Amino acid sequence: MSTPVLNRIDATTWEIPRTGGMRVPGRIIANEELLKPILHDKAAEQVANVAWLPGIVAYSMAMPDAHWGYGFPIGGVAATDPAEGGVISPGGVGYDINCGCRVMTTALEYSAVKDRMHDIVAGLFRDIPAGVGSQGAIPKLSESEMRRVLNEGAHWAVSQGYGTLEDLDATEDHGRIESADSSAVSARALARGENQVGTLGSGNHFGEVGVIEKVFDRRIAEAYGLREGFITVMIHSGSRGLGYQVCDDFIQMMLRAAQKYGITLPDKQLCCAPVESPEGRQYISAMSAAANYAWANRQIMMELARRSIQHTLRIKPEEFQGRLLYDVCHNIAKMETHTVEGRARRLCVHRKGATRAFPGTRPEVLERYRAVGQPVLIPGDMGTGSYVCAGTETALEKTFGSCCHGAGRMLSRKAASRAKDPATLMRELKAKEIIVMARSKRTLTEESPEAYKDIDAVADVVAESGIGLKVARIRPVGVIKG
Repeated sequence: MSTPVLNRIDATTWEIPRTGGMRVPGRIIANEELLKPILHDKAAEQVANVAWLPGIVAYSMAMPDAHWGYGFPIGGVAATDPAEGGVISPGGVGYDINCGCRVMTTALEYSAVKDRMHDIVAGLFRDIPAGVGSQGAIPKLSESEMRRVLNEGAHWAVSQGYGTLEDLDATEDHGRIESADSSAVSARALARGENQVGTLGSGNHFGEVGVIEKVFDRRIAEAYGLREGFITVMIHSGSRGLGYQVCDDFIQMMLRAAQKYGITLPDKQLCCAPVESPEGRQYISAMSAAANYAWANRQIMMELARRSIQHTLRIKPEEFQGRLLYDVCHNIAKMETHTVEGRARRLCVHRKGATRAFPGTRPEVLERYRAVGQPVLIPGDMGTGSYVCAGTETALEKTFGSCCHGAGRMLSRKAASRAKDPATLMRELKAKEIIVMARSKRTLTEESPEAYKDIDAVADVVAESGIGLKVARIRPVGVIKG
């Protein structure tokens, strides 16, 4: 397919008109500058392709950080209506099911611990397993315990002493999707996950110590516990090898299912099945189990980070006050109720490289955030910064309550590796007073700041489009990677 025609709707919204087999138009949230890479790497073509999905409602969408992905663009959002033959597509979730991000606030002022930052980062690097094939901080799990993890999610982690009930309250879906069924997960996927619970992995996953350098909305920041000059801890990881295997298993099934149900698609990577079909229900059960695994994984790592920093600084929990602000999914498909053309409809909302951004009027939002909206976490690269935003009514109206999940890649990993050598990158980060420890030099260069879009530009489009309110900017001061 050639580059689609774009009509400008407003300063930050571009529409792809229906052509060919598109059932709905496509929409891209971006300014002129961010639109260029979206067009260059063919993500816009993927937005148009997604619009072919049976039962799709309103628009196929791309967020400001969108870039090319498997089937769907990364940064893609699409909602389908099961009552109208709506489908679910593994390509609309991604391989790293429930790759997500969580931020923990603390009572530590950066000025008070700056001289200990190297020790803090070294402690996290020691205590949180990272890298390809890394094994967890907990022993290899038996099959029965693995099934508990898949069915119970972060609740399992807390039951094992990793965190508190308050952590569960501040996790999307309370850290567990009830539709999970471990029996839908293959033996191969179980085997890949049994020794990776509590591991960071590699690639764009990271653990990060940051300092809140600017607050944009003091009322919301106060509700979130964000104060300028104070330290935060961010964990970005997902379902590891287990989630990858679940996706791989079901893509094979969905290729057959698309043929079985006579679904015509412009790209086989969009392979899918009706939500209410046996194949669709089985995928939802397995995807939900992988999502639960990811929540358990991040919950354990956050508790390891709590313990590590307290140990390094020789402080008590009441001095550290490590409190989970929020944990959001990035790669997921969920059944949600949304109003479309004046009518409430139960929809299957795919968010791939996109995060939920609900206003406080939604019952899914944690009670203590009802007055300000759900925290939206938008991590940037390790050399610039990240944003905490708040969900809005506008997001609910425009994007099914969705926002972007990060800065978005500009360069492939191979191109990024060629662009800068590890020694130069480390010198540049040191000059910015950012301490980085990684298992692999290759990972460092693949994830260099040049590989990503300008996080400030992305956050500005989020705010200008109304799909999120800027609350605070966090600057990295310590990073661990695989």
